[in-house]
Amino acid sequence: MSVEQHKSESAQVDFAAERSEATQPRLQSSERSMPGIRNDDAPLLLAVDVSNTGIKFGVFPLGGDKLLARWRIATDREKTTDEYAMVLVQLFRHAGLQVTDIRDVIMSTVVPALTPTFQAMAVQYLGHEAIVVTHETPIGVPLLVDNPWEIGSDRIISTLAAHTFYGGPAITIQFGTATSFDCVSAEGAFLGGAIAPGLGISAEALVHAASRLYQVELVPPPSALGANTMHNMQSGIIFGHVGLVEGLVTRLRAEIPGGEHAKVIAHGGLADVMARVTPCIDTVDSNLLLNGLRVAYERLHRG
Repeated sequence: MSVEQHKSESAQVDFAAERSEATQPRLQSSERSMPGIRNDDAPLLLAVDVSNTGIKFGVFPLGGDKLLARWRIATDREKTTDEYAMVLVQLFRHAGLQVTDIRDVIMSTVVPALTPTFQAMAVQYLGHEAIVVTHETPIGVPLLVDNPWEIGSDRIISTLAAHTFYGGPAITIQFGTATSFDCVSAEGAFLGGAIAPGLGISAEALVHAASRLYQVELVPPPSALGANTMHNMQSGIIFGHVGLVEGLVTRLRAEIPGGEHAKVIAHGGLADVMARVTPCIDTVDSNLLLNGLRVAYERLHRG
């Protein structure tokens, strides 16, 4: 069977089943979907954020700003277009939504190998070409750095979202595979920042290199003074990262124009953990990138 035949038959079977099942009640998980899901066939915008460890999907009413549903799945570079499409269809069904209501797709990705996979999914299963944000996308974020083409699209979107929702100057910190610091000017430009190893890979490197150490949960220990191996490691990993974060925020504030007034916004998988152990984080916004993608889409379609 050819790829096109497979795509066509899979789409017909799944979309037909979806239409017949979409009117049935759905159990909703507060961790995966949001309240206020609608079943009125309103057109939808799908926002996709592809990072090295996780992929986030966000659903908005086209032209609206309410996040109707969001999900996060693990990044798997080996998954095919068909496999990711079936995951998306099932997530939509679980939330009482229909992928046939998607009218447009916008995505940010820092995993080049998966860009064509999601572009193909958008065309083959959703019937739309995905807008892929790059340094050349005209969304009104000046990139005041030496080599704009080196900037990950997630950093561009975080800059746009931070300035839109919190104003500038600002510092966004993404706690993911890497811990990245994005500096935003008062006018909304990306000024640069810093990239450090993330909590997860730091812990993995420590365990890999030291024979008598082992994996520990990435949570703060009772105190910095550890009395056993687990607490020693948690202290070094968590509180050591606190020192890194606070030190870099202090230095970046000193170099950003008006930096003493910069708001610090954290996002990413371990943002909540870090926000509990350092006062330098002003707010945690787990939907910063998804909402930033929506704002980017709106800017591209003005007029």
